[in-house]
Amino acid sequence: MNQYCGRFITFEGGEGVGKSTNIRFVAEWLQQQGVDVLVTREPGGTDIAETIRNQLLKAHHQETMSDMTELLLVFAARAQHLEALIKPALAQGQWVLCDRFTDSTIAYQGFGRGLSLELIQQLKTLVQQQLEPDCTFWLDAPVSVGMARARGRAATAGEAIDRFETEQQAFFERVYRGFAQLAASESRFRRIDASVSLDQVQSALLAALTPLLPELS
Repeated sequence: MNQYCGRFITFEGGEGVGKSTNIRFVAEWLQQQGVDVLVTREPGGTDIAETIRNQLLKAHHQETMSDMTELLLVFAARAQHLEALIKPALAQGQWVLCDRFTDSTIAYQGFGRGLSLELIQQLKTLVQQQLEPDCTFWLDAPVSVGMARARGRAATAGEAIDRFETEQQAFFERVYRGFAQLAASESRFRRIDASVSLDQVQSALLAALTPLLPELS
């Protein structure tokens, strides 16, 4: 539940489904409609949260990071992100577009890593209180398609793949099942077929987004 005057929109999905590209597209479209938009991401979004992101995703440590450490780092970054950026923006009437949120934690750390969903729910309640996204776009593409895109993107940019992108196919299949279960159980989810052309994806996003703007619906 979002008690603020701004809208909170999250973008979810596996690796390589086009979240970043499509968030930029949606942000530009909303700005053209006169909406004040803030684009952010998780983990990250503030200086402290970005430091955690770097240690979590990009830094390849000699010691193995435990699954519980990973989970707690994600929620530590989220707590800072919410208090320092997201809540103030929503209170000012901005629309916040966020690349990943707690649904990713449920899918990756819960279904992917096999950590307790009950524990994740407890941490979610502690950190978020009653705040939920107004709408969640699930960019849905087969695991094989998304991973090929993600690795191709990293190669083109000359970047090292992150800790999650090094996981095996079975991990991402579990993550996919997590997103599918969330989409089936949460009414705020809007499934967007991300395996089709970019134009088709963006048309579907606008069709789902337009009803959120009363003056356009």
